[in-house]
Amino acid sequence: MTKRVAILISGGGSNMVSLVQDMQSGDHPCEPVLVVSNVPDAGGLAKAEGMGVATAVVDHKPFGKDRAAFEAELTRVLEEAKPDIICCAGFMRILTEGFTGRWGGMMLNIHPSLLPKYKGLHTHQRAIEAGDAEHGCSVHEVTAELDGGPILGQAIVPVLDGDTSDVLAARVLPMEHKLYPAVLRNYAAGDRSMIVLR
Repeated sequence: MTKRVAILISGGGSNMVSLVQDMQSGDHPCEPVLVVSNVPDAGGLAKAEGMGVATAVVDHKPFGKDRAAFEAELTRVLEEAKPDIICCAGFMRILTEGFTGRWGGMMLNIHPSLLPKYKGLHTHQRAIEAGDAEHGCSVHEVTAELDGGPILGQAIVPVLDGDTSDVLAARVLPMEHKLYPAVLRNYAAGDRSMIVLR
């Protein structure tokens, strides 16, 4: 049975595009049913619409610091779409335990570091400053711990002399676009084995 996938974004949605394109490529265990953004003018919304995927906006700003109220509205919108899997793809909101508890076991996220290194922000710069020889991205299950759920896949790239954070980010991004769809295929089939790409 085809799994219904909702994707959460906050910006241009390049990982969302790679996920949707893979799901629409024919033989796939998933279908994209909704793309939700917390930013009303996020560029990814128009891209999703252009690919024939329903979109919704749950703007976090009117809720101020009331995360629970924002997440309640986000949950309401998601429940209408009846997703089997939720993919966070550049969704720039820290989720509370209430939300991760509601959707636990069915939510994935992609993070631009080789977790457990560099949870949070500015990952590329932190890898450079640490003198790391390798950097990359990870797809993990979402739990209440920020960037802390079980890791399902990693893509590894070299850190080169003279790299800036922007240059390194540009080297990681194409690997994100390969890794996330690969992990989603496995996850939808109930396969939690680790994928490693180089």
